[in-house]
Amino acid sequence: MFLKRQQRLAHLIQEKHFDALALNAGPSLTYFTGLHFHLMERPVVLLFMPGNEPVLILPELERAKLDQVTYPLKSFVYPENPAQWPNVFSQASQSIELTGKNIGVEPQQLRLLEYNYLTSAAEKGSFSDASGLITSLRAVKDSSEVQYMKKAVQIAQKALKDALKQARIGMAEQELANELVIQLLKHGSEPHLPFSPIVSAGPNGANPHAQPSKRKLEVGDLLIVDWGASYNGYASDLTRTFGVGKVDEKYQHIHHIVHQANAAGREAARPGAACEDIDKAARTVIEDAGYGPFFCHRTGHGIGMECHEEPYIRGDNQQILQAGMTFTVEPGIYLPGENGVRIEDDVLIVKDGVESLSDFPREMHVIEEI
Repeated sequence: MFLKRQQRLAHLIQEKHFDALALNAGPSLTYFTGLHFHLMERPVVLLFMPGNEPVLILPELERAKLDQVTYPLKSFVYPENPAQWPNVFSQASQSIELTGKNIGVEPQQLRLLEYNYLTSAAEKGSFSDASGLITSLRAVKDSSEVQYMKKAVQIAQKALKDALKQARIGMAEQELANELVIQLLKHGSEPHLPFSPIVSAGPNGANPHAQPSKRKLEVGDLLIVDWGASYNGYASDLTRTFGVGKVDEKYQHIHHIVHQANAAGREAARPGAACEDIDKAARTVIEDAGYGPFFCHRTGHGIGMECHEEPYIRGDNQQILQAGMTFTVEPGIYLPGENGVRIEDDVLIVKDGVESLSDFPREMHVIEEI
């Protein structure tokens, strides 16, 4: 699988007129190699040049990870003494003759640390944005990736179902968020969650990215829960909005509007549709109901090895959707000082339309006093 990905990458590098690609620790390096490294004070860099074996620069303490490699790979290992690292980078660069070459990088991923070592090692080299090249491969998921994502969704849905058994009026947002994390781990999520769950109620729910606080759930609140799980390196990202006790008809109404907008966005998704079409379908429902100014973010984002990746579902994005692309549909209405609603699903473009990977009930479930 990784050799096939590297072959496709080599073709694109040449097609896009790069000479080589440099990746540091992160999802893309893992996608092309199957090796997992985290960002730390010791740099890890993969150098990929068509016609050559991939070159990996890594610290001595990570050497054992190479035992799992089943494809040709040349490694350059450096010791703990940072004074010796530039020489190892230079040796790696010389092994594939990087001097003067056009090297593609990921601007959102590459740090100044790795960049400085690379620029010193690859004399007269130029560095250009190759993120589009990489995302064109990562955005279309294969069958194994889809299965990992489906499992991540299943774990998340089971975890929330069990966490809600503990929810009650008077419970702090932080308490419910903590319980949800426990349930995510119990149900099989990897310890590194895609993001810390958002649990926000009442006025806090009017902030789309609120931090769980010590505020206690009160009767009349709308409760937003935005959460996800990780499975085999792939993420899920879901949101549901609940009622706390008796909820005013106004807030029941905006929940209904967002429910309709979510459905409209999902129904608009199909191969050949543009990202902007999904955004427009969801946004039009909210605008027609008179709440357009209170929907303050894009309708969705791609999801896979990262919680936020291509394609981005926003009103100015004309990118065409292809079978195998996965993304969220998450319209919302946020009324400052009052309440907020968001309903989010993970979807997959299939050859004849769209499949929702998530099926947790979207209707407003009411949390009662226990």
